[in-house]
Amino acid sequence: MKLSVAYDFLPRRRSVGVGMVMDHFGLEDGQGRHVIAEAVELPLEPGDLVLFTGPSGSGKSSLLRAAEAELTRTGSVTRWLDRLALPPVPLVDALPGNLVPNLNLLAACGLGEARLLLRAPDELSEGQRYRFRLALGWAELLHASEPGPRWLVADEFSATLDRTLAKVIGYNVRRLARCRQAGLLLATTHDDVIDDLDPDLLVRCDLDGRIEVSRPRQGARPISFFANAGAARAPRPTGRTSLGGIIAAPTSPWSSE
Repeated sequence: MKLSVAYDFLPRRRSVGVGMVMDHFGLEDGQGRHVIAEAVELPLEPGDLVLFTGPSGSGKSSLLRAAEAELTRTGSVTRWLDRLALPPVPLVDALPGNLVPNLNLLAACGLGEARLLLRAPDELSEGQRYRFRLALGWAELLHASEPGPRWLVADEFSATLDRTLAKVIGYNVRRLARCRQAGLLLATTHDDVIDDLDPDLLVRCDLDGRIEVSRPRQGARPISFFANAGAARAPRPTGRTSLGGIIAAPTSPWSSE
């Protein structure tokens, strides 16, 4: 799979406020596009656990969305964790399929306590709801009628969990991926779950535009890609500071001027 992701640098909607910001910060109509990724090769295979990691704003979520869109276009079955509709019934009745496998699935997602199983999703804490979405996503994928490889997709994986619980859930998710023949596309800013997730494909994104793709379990050397093509031009200085406007043109290795 080869991915290229870019966004228009300037907003589609013009307004007085937009004009003031552009004027004070030295932005022009021909500013160009913001390139997240340029021909990044992701050697995805069905059943892979793929982890996108990096600081906020590095482009990992954009790559995650682009990968999911390409998988859907080529016939894969995907479920987004944060887009799942939560049924208004007790957890024990909320998953499709048979009771005993569902109880095991809920327990693997940290929801094995009897009192929790009798509560509806809207009665849970944010972290508990997140873990229920994991179980629901797995169950829906396993019982989906559509043909094709199956993928569970989650942005900001484990962000609402305390870090010890996040590592436990990461380990259990890894086990589920291996025994249930479904792949995962996950994105996170938290590197502490990498060892427990043990990803088949690791995609590291940096704020400088570098994207590093590796298969750590195979010991292969990482392959780096750089998003320098089509980078927006440096803004021109305005000399005004009332809105925090720039007074000198910044230097950048990605600048085309």
